[in-house]
This record gives sequence, structure tokens and C-alpha cells, in this order.
Amino acid sequence: MAKFGKWIGGGLGWAVGGPIGALLGYALGSVIDQTVGSQEETYTGSGRQYQSTPNDFGASLLVLVAAVMKADGRVLKSELDYVKRFFNKQFGSEKTKQHMMVLRELLKKDIPLHDVCLQIKTYTMYPARLQLMHLLFGVAAADGEIHSLELGVIKQIASYLGIRQADYISIKAMFLKEVDGDYKILEINKSATDTEVKKAYRKMAVKYHPDKVSHMGDEYKDAAKQKFQKMKDAYDNIKKQRGMK
Repeated sequence: MAKFGKWIGGGLGWAVGGPIGALLGYALGSVIDQTVGSQEETYTGSGRQYQSTPNDFGASLLVLVAAVMKADGRVLKSELDYVKRFFNKQFGSEKTKQHMMVLRELLKKDIPLHDVCLQIKTYTMYPARLQLMHLLFGVAAADGEIHSLELGVIKQIASYLGIRQADYISIKAMFLKEVDGDYKILEINKSATDTEVKKAYRKMAVKYHPDKVSHMGDEYKDAAKQKFQKMKDAYDNIKKQRGMK
């Protein structure tokens, strides 16, 4: 439990305050023993300026995942199992154990989605918010299907986070089979010329490059690489269809 307390209490920057901090404080009070329970009082949001840390991103992800999972009004054990496997693949077994303890408590709370997203938007760069969207879609698709209510919450989150419509459509197309999905991933129309396709690929390669989110820590590298690879696969598919070199 000591490691868990350190991860939450000592490893956070801006997420220690505001609505995210309040939610984490509730989780702390439910899962941490008395040896670290005194840290609960730090989750009050005092108006001070916080530095950003990789754990802030993890805390944001957990709160938003809880909101998506609660979208249909029920949380099944099978869904928790899917999320656990997803986290384990992304972050390893030790982090997953900690994440799941917090997530189970967050699922019991009402999530003030607008306020949470506003806090995230205030303190995170745009590439990190894009990475959050990619991870949320990954969690929603973990059971092989993204339900309409989950999609509705993710779309709402995207709006609150200030995600551009074209970027939302691009990331969604990576997980949902859609007509002309490869073109949507590159944020172009099927009528685009070969030159425009190549230009779009170069633009997206810069936008989705893993280095854009390297500051978030090693555990997010794989997810960033997956996003980049899906974009590259879309480009390769278009090239093959068109006979481009």
C-alpha cells in the first residue's frame, strides 16, 4: 500500500487539486490504510500552481475511463476484466493493480465530466489530449465493440477537451470500421490527389509522432507507437489501393 500511496500522493502535480484531486481523494479514503490516509487532505485544490507529471496523465485517464464505463448505466465484471487486460498490456502488472483499485472506487462516484475535462485541458498540451482520446477509444473497444452510449460520452469528452473535429474523426476511424476509414484517419477526402495524400501523411506523421508525448513517461510509449502505426497503416493501404509508389 505504501507504493500506492506514493504513486497517488507524491507523484502528482496539477491533478492533486481540482475535481480530479477530489475524486482521487475519495478513492484514497476507500483503499489506502491509515499509514497514508493523512494524504487525503492534499486533494482539495488550493489554487496553487502545479507542475505536470506523467502520473497526472494516468490520473486523468482513470477518471475518464470511469466516465466511459459508466455510460450505459452498468459496469459488468467482463468489462472490468477487459480494462484490466488493456491496462496490463499498456502499463504492466504492478501499475495495473494500482490503477484497478482506484478505478473500482471511481466507478462508484458521479463524474463531473465538464469540470474534469476543463482541468485536463487547462494543464495538458494538445498532443497529450489526443493520446488520451486514443486510449479511451482503446478501452471502449476492448470488448470488441464500442457501444453507442460509450461513443456518445467519448464524443462529449472530445468536445470538452477542445479536440478538433477532424482529429476526433481520425482517431475514431482507427477503431471503428467506416467507409473510407483510411482517408478519415489521414483527415482527407477520398477524392484527394496522390500529392495531397502524401502531404496529408507527412502532416499526420508529425502530429502523431510518439516523441510528441515522450514527456508522459515510458509506459505510454507503446500506446503512442500504436497510434502512429495505425496512421501509417492507413497510408500504406491507400498507396496500395491507388498503386502509389
